[in-house]
Amino acid sequence: MFKLLSDVVTAAAVSADWIGIRAVKDITKACAIRDAHPERNSQQFSHGAMVEVLAHGQFGYSATNNLSATSLAQAIVAAYDQAVAASTWAVHGFTTAARPKATGNYISPHRKGLDVLSPAELNQILLQVCDRLKVSDNIAQTSASASSHEIETWFVSSNGSEIYQRDYLVETHFGTIAQDGPTTQLRTDHGYLANSYQGGWELFPGLDLWQRVQQVGEQAVELLDADNCPDLATTLVLAPDQMMLQIHESIGHPLELDRILGDERNYAGGSFIKLDDFGTLEYGSPLMNVTFDPTVPGELASYSFDDVGTPATREYLIREGKLERGLGGLESQQRSQVPGVANSRASSWNRPAIDRMANINLEAGDRSFEQIIANIEHGVYMETNRSWSIDDQRHKFQFGCEYGKLIENGKLTRTLKNPNYRSVTPQFWHSLSQVGDGSTWEMYGTPFCGKGEPNQLIRVGHGSPVCAFKDIEVFGGAV
Repeated sequence: MFKLLSDVVTAAAVSADWIGIRAVKDITKACAIRDAHPERNSQQFSHGAMVEVLAHGQFGYSATNNLSATSLAQAIVAAYDQAVAASTWAVHGFTTAARPKATGNYISPHRKGLDVLSPAELNQILLQVCDRLKVSDNIAQTSASASSHEIETWFVSSNGSEIYQRDYLVETHFGTIAQDGPTTQLRTDHGYLANSYQGGWELFPGLDLWQRVQQVGEQAVELLDADNCPDLATTLVLAPDQMMLQIHESIGHPLELDRILGDERNYAGGSFIKLDDFGTLEYGSPLMNVTFDPTVPGELASYSFDDVGTPATREYLIREGKLERGLGGLESQQRSQVPGVANSRASSWNRPAIDRMANINLEAGDRSFEQIIANIEHGVYMETNRSWSIDDQRHKFQFGCEYGKLIENGKLTRTLKNPNYRSVTPQFWHSLSQVGDGSTWEMYGTPFCGKGEPNQLIRVGHGSPVCAFKDIEVFGGAV
């Protein structure tokens, strides 16, 4: 593959400043079960290449699913013509500094291959999951799914870049709905497809699978008779599986530089963050330390190079509460003059790379879970996102969770159903009062972060400890 791509770039019939080709091969296998009946068994294969050309200070793009030298050469010409046409309307002139030379490779850490489980074996596991979720006659619906992805990427450029990356990805889910008359309650294993990671089948089924299945089923039934979450301002404690969404929506998206520059406003909105906030804004309390970290082994969005060849490194976005760095690749960094990260990413071969989240993690603190709860006289503990709403500036929000517990005099007491909370992003993060230690830190992921026109669904990872927030408005009722 490298020889084919390099030969095409060398023989290009255009006078471009820079040419890059990113070829991608993706093999996806998926199984899904609902109420003990197979719902989906599929295998998909996709391959193609995105050609990127820098000419007259602008980038042009053209994609093809025909990986022949002729088709790739035609794509280079089309991308060049697009770049030249765009130069008439340029808002910023780019140089080759936006595409430095890089070489290297990355392969997801894994102990078992993605062919270890046959479709029949995987279906049998998922059927058993659905069967064991039925812990009571009140269980009205069960579901379980699992998918695997093997994605190979080759990247070459006219200035000598040569990068190979191979991702092994596994995404799993199970959950149930319990019903008693008109009352229904949903309980899942940390949220839909939150148990997504890089690696082989070594973590699924795993030693604790059946214990988790039993707990999900029992908690769904438990919620039917639970008290509704009270309406009050109190200390809120969030589990890592809810912190995942909190980080994603109120830190990740607001810090995307292209959104701040205005590129996303037509589709996904802007941000309350301004360019001059970087280096000065107190985003949250001094306990708040957030990193962009695509180097974490096994986290869903780990890699060594982004999709334009920038080496990926761990960087602080927020340190001790102060905003330091944005989520923007080299193009956005040049436009904004704000430090960014290696996060120019594309969802597939037929999409250009744009500023995307990868692994955005909240660093651990120094409190055990028991210590956090013991320090709270009155509060509410919540797990697992169920619903969310946030404005187009990533400012005001309200989130709903699947499962809650009342905290009274330093102890978890009654179970609460329909727990929700609302706040405003800066006030919320300034209320951060306790951060769990490494024993509470967990990482999750999602394959469904949407952004861009045409839309791109991309995989992101979020790790976090348990966290406590003071004086947060919580309320009950389904939202």
